[in-house]
Amino acid sequence: MSERRRLDGLVDLVRRQWVWGAVAILLLLAVNLAKDPGYLAIGYNPANGALVGNLIDILRAAAPIMMIAVGMCLVIATGGIDLSVGSVMVVAGATAMEFLATAPDTAGAALVASLLALGFSLALGLFNGFLVSVVGLQPFISTLVMMLAGRGVAKVITSGQNTAATNGAFRWVANGYVLGLPVVFLLALGLAVLVGLLVRRSALGLMIEAIGMDPRAARLAGINQRGLLMAVYAISGVMAGVAGIFATASVMTVDVSRTGDQLELDAILAVVIGGTSLAGGKFNLTGATIGALLIATLDKTVVFLGVSSSATPAFKAIVIVALCLLQSERVRGVFRRRRSPAPPTAPMAAGIQQKEVAAA
Repeated sequence: MSERRRLDGLVDLVRRQWVWGAVAILLLLAVNLAKDPGYLAIGYNPANGALVGNLIDILRAAAPIMMIAVGMCLVIATGGIDLSVGSVMVVAGATAMEFLATAPDTAGAALVASLLALGFSLALGLFNGFLVSVVGLQPFISTLVMMLAGRGVAKVITSGQNTAATNGAFRWVANGYVLGLPVVFLLALGLAVLVGLLVRRSALGLMIEAIGMDPRAARLAGINQRGLLMAVYAISGVMAGVAGIFATASVMTVDVSRTGDQLELDAILAVVIGGTSLAGGKFNLTGATIGALLIATLDKTVVFLGVSSSATPAFKAIVIVALCLLQSERVRGVFRRRRSPAPPTAPMAAGIQQKEVAAA
């Protein structure tokens, strides 16, 4: 009985789509390890108390993707999409850099810059939610408009220039270490856990899933769809703002053309890899987090293997398509049918039964 229970538990684990994301991470690390046996080595830098190594670099690179993937996961669960997260990132970064460029190098200035960046991000997220829930525009169109307009807003803030600033506390957010681990990853993981507790320890998560599964039934059940959609897009905007702070704090410069460029696509991929359907309904924040780690590992692998920049998109596409095929129930069902013998047809089964009776 215990063996059967363990087997059932293993089968249930394999059916979870985020498991395949974790398997893909291990396979990519194995490929890198085959090329360089010291790839997974982790050292210690006594100068700043930091752990150093490729794994640490992956954790640091995954932090911004993790933030926007968490917000994107909630939006997709409602049956929507948020294409504006990359533009919201650059607006947040531009706001912070413009303030710090003329502010003193103090922790207070870093805090004010962060609050201003998050405030702008919240406003943009609420605007997306307003267009979707109140005006009634399709999420794709609403967020596409913000995607195009956001970088224009960033150029207005910075006067079209790549703004740089100096602030030790703000830079520490992206480059500091606590217990040897990057602060940026610890903050991202903490925020992901906080959002997860918010939606899973309250009725918020169930209401989000209800809207994604059947909006009409959710409305008849008394769910305030407008308020909930506003909240979901606001959360996505704030998470994108946090990612923008991470991205600009690492280099203390905002590039209005490249900061956050195409990260909305990485976020969508991370969410899908984690097992959240683009049709809406059930969502998995754990899977989205693992998907973000997979995207960061894949980016690191592409560079490490020396894949040319022109072939990088194709390489990433092949890995992601293969992973999605492994997650597909239909594909796995084909392999299961090939492994299991076909049951006997009714006439054949009747003949076998007659022979058994005659022999008895």
